[in-house]
Amino acid sequence: MAPKHHPTPLSGGDRKALAKELGKSRAMTSILAAQSADARAKGEALIRTADKLLAESWNERMWADGGPIDPSPTIDQAVGGGYPWLEIECSRCRTKRDVDLAALRHPPTTFVHDLASRLRCSKCAKANRRPPATLLQLAQRPRQAAPET
Repeated sequence: MAPKHHPTPLSGGDRKALAKELGKSRAMTSILAAQSADARAKGEALIRTADKLLAESWNERMWADGGPIDPSPTIDQAVGGGYPWLEIECSRCRTKRDVDLAALRHPPTTFVHDLASRLRCSKCAKANRRPPATLLQLAQRPRQAAPET
């Protein structure tokens, strides 16, 4: 965007007043930009805290009540809150696995409880069975390191 053109007044007093007002305006833009950056940083920190509390609340409800609890955090909220892993268990062979939510090919607005019907056991898939997974909890890191292949 092109800078705004202010026609220069003919009288000396008006020129001085215009220069003074333009100087105040330029100083105010840097002050407002700094305040905006501070408010944005505080807001992002509050959102991260809210996402973390939502994930912890859902974990507690899952532990207390069992089963996929609705409403659950979205994938984006879980990852943003510091819980990028989902612990699941196969309903047939009881194999536990960790799923990286950030690596899933689902929209970030997908609710975690909606993943229960979409996640399947890879061990049972080799035996031509596709039982659904049982959601256990969100985790900050995987239970165990993946084996080297």
